[in-house]
Amino acid sequence: MTQSIAVADLCKQPPLQMQLVDVRSPSEFASGHIPGAVNIPMDQIESRIPDLCKDVPLVLVCQAGTRARMTADLLADRCSDKEIAVLEGGTDAWIKNGRPLVACVRTRWSLERQARCAAGLIVLAGFLLAIAFNPAWILLSATVGLGLTFAGLTDICPMGILLGKMPWNQKPHCDAVPKLDPAHDH
Repeated sequence: MTQSIAVADLCKQPPLQMQLVDVRSPSEFASGHIPGAVNIPMDQIESRIPDLCKDVPLVLVCQAGTRARMTADLLADRCSDKEIAVLEGGTDAWIKNGRPLVACVRTRWSLERQARCAAGLIVLAGFLLAIAFNPAWILLSATVGLGLTFAGLTDICPMGILLGKMPWNQKPHCDAVPKLDPAHDH
């Protein structure tokens, strides 16, 4: 059974005596995470187990605690000698307790939320177009239903992949050192 840790108890822990891992997507992590947390998305956790098997307890974090608990259950078999805890209520509880977040970018929706919204809008558009103009538009809604079924069965979401390539989901690119124009460098 995985332990839970309350926000108040986590704040009392010395930071170097635990490993804080946020299992949310990179865009969710960038929009706001607990100071000192590292991002290892839930879907990458199995390939990153060597990074987790340090000599300090592991505290898993997500938005509300659900994904962190699922990740803890996954790790329980592979890291049986490791102390694993889940932050009760996740970053939502952290915020409600007035604790600070580190934000790398402006708040964005997770890819999963973007895909659900896009799918819903396309299904609704297909339905309305079928009623208003031509019944053949219902095929648009059927295509989205087929795509969602495919995504559920294979864990490959073409809409999520497409949305992940959109400009608003890209990491900002900036140079750490400003480039100098050699023509003006004297």
